[in-house]
Amino acid sequence: MSPTSIAIYDTTLRDGSQGEGVSFSLQDKLNIAQRLAEIGIEFIEGGYPLSNEKDVAFFEKVRGLNLGNSKVCAFGMTRRRSMKAKDDPGMKALVAAGTPCCTMVGKTWDYHATEVLRVTLEENLAMIGESAEFLARHSDVLYDAEHFFDGYKANPKYAIETLRAAASAGAKWLVLCDTNGGSLPEDISAITAAAREGVADYDVQFGIHCHNDSELAVANSLIALDAGATQVQGTINGIGERCGNVDLIAVIANLGLKKPNYQVLGGRPLTQLTELSRFVYETANLQWRGNQPFVGQSAFAHKGGMHVHAINKAAKTYEHIDPELVGNERRILVSELSGRSNIEAVAGKHDLGDDKELMNRILAEVVRLENQGYQFESATASFDLLIKRVSGKFQPHFETIKYRIVAGDRDVENHVAFAEAIIKLKVGDTLWFDAAEGHGPVNALDAGLRKALTGAYPQLSEVSLIDYKVRVVDSSSGTAASIRVNIESTDGKETWGTIGVSDNIIEASWRALVDSVEYKLHKEAAVSPPVGK
Repeated sequence: MSPTSIAIYDTTLRDGSQGEGVSFSLQDKLNIAQRLAEIGIEFIEGGYPLSNEKDVAFFEKVRGLNLGNSKVCAFGMTRRRSMKAKDDPGMKALVAAGTPCCTMVGKTWDYHATEVLRVTLEENLAMIGESAEFLARHSDVLYDAEHFFDGYKANPKYAIETLRAAASAGAKWLVLCDTNGGSLPEDISAITAAAREGVADYDVQFGIHCHNDSELAVANSLIALDAGATQVQGTINGIGERCGNVDLIAVIANLGLKKPNYQVLGGRPLTQLTELSRFVYETANLQWRGNQPFVGQSAFAHKGGMHVHAINKAAKTYEHIDPELVGNERRILVSELSGRSNIEAVAGKHDLGDDKELMNRILAEVVRLENQGYQFESATASFDLLIKRVSGKFQPHFETIKYRIVAGDRDVENHVAFAEAIIKLKVGDTLWFDAAEGHGPVNALDAGLRKALTGAYPQLSEVSLIDYKVRVVDSSSGTAASIRVNIESTDGKETWGTIGVSDNIIEASWRALVDSVEYKLHKEAAVSPPVGK
């Protein structure tokens, strides 16, 4: 038998935008829609055209994009009580959006109909049926059966009647929603099967829309598909209100790689999933979730020495899939928990041979520095330099003579505080002295260091600092506590992380900045100016 094709319905632009801290501009929404179409998402829900001008503009602008076979959907509600569908502003807005399909949400829980909408159960059925019939004249209709599983538990007969009202009026899809996210997989399976049986005399397909309030959204979505649904709704990275929606990244990966009876995205490879996940995070201005399954930075990161020893021999011993299948990569972490296997795996690019004594010295240095507060998991560039130092291959490109920070001065006219860094370095036998201003002492140090060195090393003009994190290592020491500074830098081609630790935040920052510059110069094999030049 050929695999069953599962349609993916993305609601990142509407349901996802309801998540705390998430806000998309019009151009953000268009960019995400384009990317979703490129990966093969079948349905892209653009928003609620009655709610705001941005969504209205989206439906106008999206017509100019080449989305291939992806269908844009407008989202709305059933007609209002005591109003004809053709006169309802929401119905008119859905039609005006001009999308090939409309998603209409209605109440399937009798409690919601009577207590929230304040309508009789008969009037609620009429609202569903008349709205679906009106919209079906203009586009394909997906009926979002809100709170279906809670509604079915409370009143099974009425919940099925709401589905039949939509199906008899022309809805092509009936989407069962676990709106509160509280259902268990066994509930989802049994009730989905009952829903299909309840409308078996209609030619409709079923979808599933799960929220993640019980951390079961992925499991609930997959089991609903096993019970006969052929569409799954969710958001990229699971963003959304409260605890979020089902994460479509995980759903797609599980279906495409682990359930051979199903096909997703038209059978395309899933190697773009990691990039898509991070693109949406960046567009939404959200931090990546490091431990996110399949696509997180830590999803295939190995730290325990026993694990790495096994991974080096057979990757599948501690990896459930090949990370490249979803566009991710394996990472070997180095820490005080590491064994020699970790060091050997990470140090492989340095061509150190089978020098066990050297590996032990590197590991001992890692343990020593971690006792001081260093952590090398996200500071791979600093670890790279550590290996060079221990193995005797490190040649400094400059020497720090002194630096001084003048902070707290204020531009009175513009009400702006600034800092100034004065830096003295030695390159070869030449002293370099320079100064720079910045928005704070670290920014001034960063600017001053690169300014002082670009005469000798012009490639440093390509480097910029893109992230800066500070953490107190030992809070019990109060203001005398050690400070850990992590810096992320880029030259436009590569991004690298460095670390510095000190009980002085400026000194910790300086050490991380120096490592960042030295890493750039070492990776490009920059040559120090000859003596006397």
